[in-house]
Amino acid sequence: MSIDWHDLGTALALYLVLEGVLPFLSPAAAQKAFLAMSQASALQLRMVGLASMLGGCGLLYLIRG
Repeated sequence: MSIDWHDLGTALALYLVLEGVLPFLSPAAAQKAFLAMSQASALQLRMVGLASMLGGCGLLYLIRG
């Protein structure tokens, strides 16, 4: 299995676009979200990260499957 660098670059670019939507559209909401994240425990952040990774893998499986 070889890495398709074009697809990987496209995915990274899309990630950056999606990551920038909230701060661009509502800077106050982004600050509030970042503040809440900074006050969350390490366990809470790990669980959110795990849920995000599993959801992304599931979505990728459905799309590419």
